[in-house]
Amino acid sequence: MAQQFKSNNNVVYSCKYHVVWCPKYRRKVLVNGVDVRLKEILQEVVSETTGEILEIEVMPDHVHVLVEIDPQYGIAKLVRNMKGRSSRLLREEFAWLRSRIPTLWTNSYFVSTVGGAPISVIKQYIENQKNV
Repeated sequence: MAQQFKSNNNVVYSCKYHVVWCPKYRRKVLVNGVDVRLKEILQEVVSETTGEILEIEVMPDHVHVLVEIDPQYGIAKLVRNMKGRSSRLLREEFAWLRSRIPTLWTNSYFVSTVGGAPISVIKQYIENQKNV
């Protein structure tokens, strides 16, 4: 697969990140429709940027996202927006989440640039998380 580059007015880039984060206390609350709605919300947030979700997998107690984002926008800002909006909307739409945990997400997350491994391998890893 040939390297694909994106560009804005100033930068030509290929910045792909594997991001993982968990609900507070690693509670298994991303179930019963929360997982489906979470994917929709994350897709909305990213579509408002120049970014693109390449792969996403929601487990009961954590989320994997493979995303490409403009370096001038920044991965930290994107993750903050994804976690912030999804927490607010999911807790409004699924009242039982509010009674289970004080906030939906932990403050932390894992992020790794995807450069060493081919994107197809990372995508396969994320897809296979359901089978583990």
